[in-house]
Amino acid sequence: MADSEPTVLRKDQLEVSLYKEKKLIQEGTIKDDNPLDLSEPFRELCSACRQGDLKVCQEKITEGVNVNARDSYDYTPLILVSSGNTIRIQVASLCGHYEVAQLLLESGALCERDTFQGERYSLTSTLINASSTDPLQPLASHIASLLTREIPVTTDIVVTSSDESVHLHKFILAARSPYFHRKLATSPESTAWKLPSNIAPAAFIAAIRYLYFGEPPRELRSGPGTGFTESEVFAAIDRISKDLEIQSLMDSIMDSGDRRLARQRRTTELAKGRDQLEKWYRANILANKIILPTSQVSEVKWDHSNAIFADVLLQSDELPEEVEQGECPKSTIFPCHRAMLLRSEFFQTMFSSGFLEAQSSEHLHVIDIDCSPDVLEIVLTFLYTERADFSLEVAVDVLFAADMLLIEKLKTKAAVVISTLGSSGMSQAEAAKTRGKDEDDIDIYAIMRAAWLTRVQRLEEFAGRFLAYRLEAHIDTPEFAELIRESASRIKERQEVDSIELIDDIRFYLNERFRLRFDDAGIDEMINEQEKPAESDPAEQPEDISQIAEGVKALAVAETAQLNGIVPDAHEKQQVPGSLREIRTLDGAIVEDEFDEDAMNYEILMEKLENLLEVLNYEA
Repeated sequence: MADSEPTVLRKDQLEVSLYKEKKLIQEGTIKDDNPLDLSEPFRELCSACRQGDLKVCQEKITEGVNVNARDSYDYTPLILVSSGNTIRIQVASLCGHYEVAQLLLESGALCERDTFQGERYSLTSTLINASSTDPLQPLASHIASLLTREIPVTTDIVVTSSDESVHLHKFILAARSPYFHRKLATSPESTAWKLPSNIAPAAFIAAIRYLYFGEPPRELRSGPGTGFTESEVFAAIDRISKDLEIQSLMDSIMDSGDRRLARQRRTTELAKGRDQLEKWYRANILANKIILPTSQVSEVKWDHSNAIFADVLLQSDELPEEVEQGECPKSTIFPCHRAMLLRSEFFQTMFSSGFLEAQSSEHLHVIDIDCSPDVLEIVLTFLYTERADFSLEVAVDVLFAADMLLIEKLKTKAAVVISTLGSSGMSQAEAAKTRGKDEDDIDIYAIMRAAWLTRVQRLEEFAGRFLAYRLEAHIDTPEFAELIRESASRIKERQEVDSIELIDDIRFYLNERFRLRFDDAGIDEMINEQEKPAESDPAEQPEDISQIAEGVKALAVAETAQLNGIVPDAHEKQQVPGSLREIRTLDGAIVEDEFDEDAMNYEILMEKLENLLEVLNYEA
């Protein structure tokens, strides 16, 4: 139990750690993980982190803003999310901050528990343990595991050094080493190579592990009876790294003694390796995909010995609605490698079983995948490169494909793309501005059903919040009533007195919607300001709370006018703010100000919910 606890550093230790770190950065020995960034995009990211605005955070990260930079106050986005308060993180699921912290960590925000930076972030250990500080680590771990994975067999070449033989993958060697790339280009049919006998096995293994995204060796001692000393192994690594044109291998070994340098080097090498793999993937997998009439797919014959070392073909058919009238439906064939498809539990089960797709055959098996070619390309890009950049337009389709193929991380990414579109983290005023604006962009009913089918809680919460903030546009529609009926039917052996999950969510977010309206008006801040000692002329201070109330009403009415596109002229600006327009509730009643409007609208919407439940014959 004690081993799992984070290392706690005293204040003096933290100060020494910070001093050493800054000195190494000034000397140029290490890079600054948290460079100063005063740009407007970074400022917007920091502001979104403070507010828990998941949508803006996602947008800025997608634009390439550095999640590890710091502002003029020496704060990083992750610090701003935690705000020095672990309780806030623990309850942040109610206001978006927990999801923002998760997004930052998944996007590469640094938070090592036993480092100086880790001590600064007051995140709970649960969140730190659940989130990888290196977004490329899952990809690296999978590729490294291929060296020891025996079932299913995915290797296609054996490389031998002295008495050491290793079963490897041509496409990884070609992607990671210019030497292997040239050699395999001239003889792609090769299935065995033997390296010169003067190369120490330990050096050879170190080079192979490096190509497979493994950690550099901390010790270079060769096994007993090998005939190689540590210095000879070191020299052999130097020689083999030059021969294979992977000179950074030596730098990784040299830096392995310094934890900070090793972590920095590791991050750099993983990014470089991913870029190499992605470049190879695009130049070989995507460049060799075949588009042909679906009726001709059976005629596709690929030999096992092919120039891009593919060992399976994935087929994706054009969706019926995309087929133009009078034209034949088309299919896209992607040449792939089982070794990378194993990142999906769906394919791992398929290739490790007695299914036909796992059996040997004269030509490569063609496996039909039930999704569009564009979506399958997104899935393959994620499996090969860990990248998942796609628009909202296909996000639901990606969600279903990831669910079908059992790729949980891609499901999460699809859910983030969808859930950051709407009112996640928005204030009441911001949500009001978008009300109706994105109704045509998404089908919220389809998203809710997708959330139920794929069991993604994040999307259920998003859909509930989305509907609550736009309830007046949905409450009277038959589609909304049917959605409530479906939500009720999801409870097995439901009793009449059982609550309906969707109704509970909508009630919660409806309360949040109207409560935030008053929070946004700044009443608490104005009252606190009134209680502060006056620093200026007392005559300029409000005389009583009635003046504060009038000021709040003026702000509310002015905001209402702005939301409704009313721009008062100079004469109107001098008039009483309440005279800008008549304020009417959802049932048409005229009220004095926007606070009364909100209070009555809340009651109207709640009553409509109760009436709907009665019509559907459900207990309220």
